[in-house]
Amino acid sequence: MAAKNAKNAKKKGKKSSKSAWESPMPARQFDFMREILAAPSPVGLEGAMSYGVLKPFFDGIKPKSWAIHQFKGNAGIVLDTHPDGNDMPSVMVIGHADKIRLQVRSIGKDGKIWVNSDSFLPCTLIGHEVILFSQDPGKPGQFRRIEGGTIEALGAIHFSNPKQRTGEQGIKPEQLFLELQMHGEDPKKRAEKLGIRPGDPIILNRPVRRGFTDDTFYGAYLDNGLGCFMVAELARLLAKKPLKNIRVLHTIATHEEIGRFGAASIAGELLPDIIVAADVNHDYDAAPGLASQRMNSLSMGKGFTLTNGSITSNYVNSLIETACRKAGIPVQIDFSGRDTGTDAMAAALAGFDSAATSVGFPIRNMHTISETGHTGDVLGAIHGLDATLRHMDQMNGGKGLTRADLKNHHPRLDEAK
Repeated sequence: MAAKNAKNAKKKGKKSSKSAWESPMPARQFDFMREILAAPSPVGLEGAMSYGVLKPFFDGIKPKSWAIHQFKGNAGIVLDTHPDGNDMPSVMVIGHADKIRLQVRSIGKDGKIWVNSDSFLPCTLIGHEVILFSQDPGKPGQFRRIEGGTIEALGAIHFSNPKQRTGEQGIKPEQLFLELQMHGEDPKKRAEKLGIRPGDPIILNRPVRRGFTDDTFYGAYLDNGLGCFMVAELARLLAKKPLKNIRVLHTIATHEEIGRFGAASIAGELLPDIIVAADVNHDYDAAPGLASQRMNSLSMGKGFTLTNGSITSNYVNSLIETACRKAGIPVQIDFSGRDTGTDAMAAALAGFDSAATSVGFPIRNMHTISETGHTGDVLGAIHGLDATLRHMDQMNGGKGLTRADLKNHHPRLDEAK
């Protein structure tokens, strides 16, 4: 049908046009996404993304009536469309700025920096260039960037045992070290003089670039710079045409990778009525070795994902699906059992009542240096949430969604027909 319409438009001398989520991501937008993803923001040190990239962006786009919330115990920020709107229904859309990282464990006599692999599979790290951030030993609190090192484990195939050579035995976390090429006399002391000490974060060094196939991209830390990019671009759309009846809290959270603590803290302070987590998801269809697990079908390039189950609100999900169907935006359905695994759990963890759900982008190779995504899925999520919020804003004869709607639209399976 789409091909037929395009052909007819050509006959009539009209240019066929695609919706924003169907078109290639413009270079300006891709560069902004790349800047967000490149910000060095490991767990607990997220300020490079939240304060270095996103706060200046929010300051530049926000109407005068909007405000930015900052916090004491974390580097999260919130762009608030109605800072005095405590009586208005509020929707908090959350991306998390923290990246998984390696951490320094100890320094060996030979100058090797032994590391903790955290949430990485050890075998995915070997040979990759990384960046170590350490504090100036004479100026606590001032960080320095150390490049030129790689993560290693065995050193060479010649030193491995037969099972490692055949793949029967893998690499253990305690075998990983950062190779800074230290040599000569007392290399350990030289490393210590650099200020390197236990707990120093190490992140992968591969900026995102466009992929071989149309509309794809790959690199490190799509998890979860993509969610923060979605929150920022959603704010850009709403700033151009603000909502009247719905308060939106564009949230950049922290500490998600170690327990969703940042989102729980922020949500617990601002108490939103609805929470929408924006986070990466898996391309199950392309994931190797999953056939026996009978996973639901999710595929990169077929639309953003919407989670059913766990603590997610069926009513909120129905509003998202309704708005996206009307706008022609594809949605893929995922499911969760006890826990969504995302910042959608913020209210549950903080102990207050909120309707919640989780949207995502199917990616490949999660938690590696070569995470892979599709720009159409990201753009679809941005415009899908924009359509949803505008739908909420016009409900009830233009008066907007109410808290009573959330309380009175719980599904009644006893009334199922």
